[in-house]
Amino acid sequence: MPLIHSVESGTGPVPIVFVHGFGCALNDWEQQVAHLSPCCRTVAVDLPAHGVTPGMAEGCTIEGYGAEVAKLLWSLNLPPAVLVGHSMGCRVVTEAALQAPAHTAALILVDGSQFSPIMGPVMKQCFASEEGYRLMIHGMFTDMFTAKSDPATVAAVVARAALLPAAIGARLLTDLLRYDVGRFSAALASLRVPVMALQSTYSNETRERSTLRPGQSSPFLAMLTNAVASVSIEIVADTGHFPQLDEPAETNALIERFIALLAECSGQNFPPRTAF
Repeated sequence: MPLIHSVESGTGPVPIVFVHGFGCALNDWEQQVAHLSPCCRTVAVDLPAHGVTPGMAEGCTIEGYGAEVAKLLWSLNLPPAVLVGHSMGCRVVTEAALQAPAHTAALILVDGSQFSPIMGPVMKQCFASEEGYRLMIHGMFTDMFTAKSDPATVAAVVARAALLPAAIGARLLTDLLRYDVGRFSAALASLRVPVMALQSTYSNETRERSTLRPGQSSPFLAMLTNAVASVSIEIVADTGHFPQLDEPAETNALIERFIALLAECSGQNFPPRTAF
C-alpha cells in the first residue's frame, strides 16, 4: 500500500501532525491548520480507508494505522513532531509515537475515550446486519454533537461517517475494542514524551456521551493520569466530541500554548501564546 495521503502547509521549527478519528478525514483539522500553518509546518493525514486514502478491512487495525503514520514521519524526515490525534486518532498517534520515537516530540490527545469490554456483545449484535451497523454509526455520530453545534457541520460529519463501508467500519470498531481492553493503557505507559489531553466529553461503558466541565474527570482521564507521568489535562467545557469543529478558537489556543511550553523547555523559537 502506498503511504497515506497527507496535506502539508506552512513552515517552522515545530512540525504538527494531525490524525483524525473513526469515519472522519483530514479536513476536520482545517481550522487548526489555518491557524497554525503561518508559523508551523503542519501535516494532516487521511488514514487507510478514510478520506482519499484507499484501504481494505484486513489492514484496518490501530497498530497498522500507527505504522502508516510512522512511515509518513520517516518519509518526510520530520524533526521531532507534535502528534495530534482525535478520538480513534488518540490510539493511532500513541502507536506512531512508539514506532517512531525519534520523530515524536509530544502527543496531544483530543477527546479520547476507552471502550469497555461490555460493548463486545453489543457490537456483535449490531454488526450482524448492515442495517444494524448503519443504525449504530448514525446513533454514535449524532450523539457526538450538542445543541450549539452548527447543523450543517453535524449533517456533513454524520453523512461522511455513513460512507465508510460496513465491512471496514465493523472491523475497525472491533479492533478498537480489542486495543482498548488489551493494549491502550500499557501503550500509553510506554510513552516517553509529554502528553496533553484536550478533553470535552465523557463516554460511559455503553458509549452514552456527556459534556465535561473544568474540574470534572472520567475513567479515561483517570486511566491516562495513572499511565502517563507527564500528562496535562485541559477541558473544553460544554462542547461535543469535536472541539476542533465546535470550539476552534479555544482548541487552537490550547494547542498553541502547549507547543509554546514545549518550545520554551527545548529552547526553540515559537510565536507568543494566544490569549483566550
